[in-house]
Amino acid sequence: MYGPETLFDYMVEWRRHLHQHPELSFEEKETSAFVSQKLKDLDVFEVYENIGGYGVVAIISNGEGPVLGLRADMDALPITEETPVGYISENEGVMHACGHDAHTAILLGVAHWLKYHKEEIQGTVKLIFQPAEESADEEGETGAMKMIRSSLLQDIEAIFALHMCPWLRAGEIQVNDGPSMANNDEFRITVIGEGAHAGYPHQGADPIWMTTQLLQAIYTITGRRMHPLDVGTISIGKINAGTASNIIPDKVEIHGTMRSYTPHVRYQLEKELLEKAAIVHSLGGHYQWSIQKGEPALINDSELNQVIRKAASASTIYEEPFGMGSEDFSHMTNHLKGAMFFLGCALEKERMLHQPDFDIDEQALREGLDIMTRILQSYWRE
Repeated sequence: MYGPETLFDYMVEWRRHLHQHPELSFEEKETSAFVSQKLKDLDVFEVYENIGGYGVVAIISNGEGPVLGLRADMDALPITEETPVGYISENEGVMHACGHDAHTAILLGVAHWLKYHKEEIQGTVKLIFQPAEESADEEGETGAMKMIRSSLLQDIEAIFALHMCPWLRAGEIQVNDGPSMANNDEFRITVIGEGAHAGYPHQGADPIWMTTQLLQAIYTITGRRMHPLDVGTISIGKINAGTASNIIPDKVEIHGTMRSYTPHVRYQLEKELLEKAAIVHSLGGHYQWSIQKGEPALINDSELNQVIRKAASASTIYEEPFGMGSEDFSHMTNHLKGAMFFLGCALEKERMLHQPDFDIDEQALREGLDIMTRILQSYWRE
């Protein structure tokens, strides 16, 4: 039987292995195989592979009782790592910069803990190792969207997840009832004018000039067109135009995102954006647009958050939304009663999510295992 320190050492080992061998969304073949083999070696789980892609579901039951789910994501990001550690990524241009390696290691730790506490179980536990949290496929679907259609998940009564939190330290967590992460919609606007020689701008219709006017209008939306107490933001992340300094191009492409917490604000942002795009007509051009709906807002169930708070009673608990990032666990909480908490992992020098120097205090693995197992025990002791 694993003692607490031995299991912690194994979680560190698993996390570093996964960190060295990251795989992008929809490409998690080796990660999935690693997870699946670790679960099969325990010889107490029903292990199902290739669920919603490279997803893995491990099930353990003991008598009557609730069906509980714990979820971890497995994919990495297209980032070249700059972390000065001995377990740096060996896959060029791919990095675990969002902590999914730690999420997976913690859930494997829970699996090992369950093997030696099987007699405590009252009901069923389903461990869900999810692929493709970071990206959608050509159909606009992420891993959570694909996995939630599996019959293996349909009977789950309560599902929990955690996320690494680099602005809190190990021993601290963040919890929030209701909307906690944002709706995430991506948009593209193509401003179309008429190209010309740079020395004769009057012979064309300059889409770059039109775009400068459009951008100013877009940036007024959240400050002047929305209720001050509503949460929403629009950001432009990419603009493409032109081929040479002496040629006025015929079009400009604008790429951006809209983030919101409620359906009302989500709709309003889209409506206002399209109204502002119409300014291009008055400037002598026209436009094309498209919007890809992304993750819905993450809605945390308040009753399940109470379970988390009790399980994390030894931790310092902060009550606050997690920010305007998005998380595809929201697709699961749209169908199942669920909640996610943020788990402190900060190092002395803060390493933020999705950055090339991201890393964690591995003591967070111990904290995550403790809280997740206490969540399970709280159901069995009722």
